Amino acid sequence: MAFKCIVITPEQQLLSQEIMQAIIPAHDGLMGILAGRAPIMVKLGIGPLRIDFLDGKKKHYFIDGGLAQMKQDTLTILTPSATAASEVDAQKAAEEYAAAVAKKATTPKDQEERDKAMQRARAKQAIAGK
Repeated sequence: MAFKCIVITPEQQLLSQEIMQAIIPAHDGLMGILAGRAPIMVKLGIGPLRIDFLDGKKKHYFIDGGLAQMKQDTLTILTPSATAASEVDAQKAAEEYAAAVAKKATTPKDQEERDKAMQRARAKQAIAGK
């Protein structure tokens, strides 16, 4: 069974289409969404978003946080940033990771920022291979 998926960033609506499945990066791990799912609202983390279309094709995005809501067979994803996997540069992501690793973290806030930068870079590297 299909359900509607809407992906919105501050700049644009990326998607509004019937899909078969979505795999979203919830703040605590990946979560699969199928038609008929009970209502849920979840905080999104940094990572891959996979959309499976009715024709069997799949599209991958790198997203950087946000919220997702599944209600009445409509999945709405609000994210500050969504980049198609085809637009993610693996070399640039590797450089971002190296820069994050090299950054000195002297305070807890610095450590948190460094960890998030490393997480973003690792997720971008993983999605660039899709």
